[in-house]
Amino acid sequence: MGENRHRHTVWMDDAVWDQVESHYQKDNCSTKNEYIEKAIQFYSGYLNSERAGDYLPRVLADVLEGKLGALGKRMGHLLFKLAVEEALMGNLVAAGMDVALDTLRKTRVRCVKEVRETNGEIDMDDALAYQKGV
Repeated sequence: MGENRHRHTVWMDDAVWDQVESHYQKDNCSTKNEYIEKAIQFYSGYLNSERAGDYLPRVLADVLEGKLGALGKRMGHLLFKLAVEEALMGNLVAAGMDVALDTLRKTRVRCVKEVRETNGEIDMDDALAYQKGV
C-alpha cells in the first residue's frame, strides 16, 4: 500500500486543519494523513451511496417486506392455535358450569374493561382474587 503513496499539496482553511489536529487521535489514527485519507474515503462512499438512491431503498423494501411477511404469517399461525386452545378451554369450562347468560355478559364487560386498563396484563391470581371477593 505504501508503494502507491505520493505527496500531494492540499490547501485548506486553518479552522479545518484545527479540526484535523483535534480529531485524528480520537479516531485512533496514528497520523493526520491517515485521518484525512479516512475522511475522504468516508465522504466518497457517502456520495456514491447517494447515487445508488434508486437501488438501495428498493432492495431494503424487498428484504423488509419478505421478513415482515414471514413474521406476519408465523404470528397468524400462532394466534390461530391460541384461539383454538382458548375456544376449547371455554367450551370445557362452560360444559361444567351453570352460569346465567346475564352473568356471562356482565363478566365479559368487566373483562374487556380490565384488559384495556391493564394492557392485557391480567393473570389467574388476579381473576381468582376478584371472584373470591379478596
